[in-house]
Amino acid sequence: MGVGYLMMKVTTPTEQQLYDELSPELKRKVDATRAARLAREAEMKKQVDAQIAVDTTAETAKPIWADPPSTSKKR
Repeated sequence: MGVGYLMMKVTTPTEQQLYDELSPELKRKVDATRAARLAREAEMKKQVDAQIAVDTTAETAKPIWADPPSTSKKR
């Protein structure tokens, strides 16, 4: 088992080695995909931060079960 693991570590290329072997056209596609992913992640982080800022008010910060039960009964 140890020999198999060692062979895998020796023969498997790193991400940088794979990137270096790509053609220039594929490198451009990979770079565009990475930039789009980073932009989506940044937008999502901005939305989460905005939502956290809104949710920090005293009324919305308390849990839902802290509200008193309703007095009306359904029949």
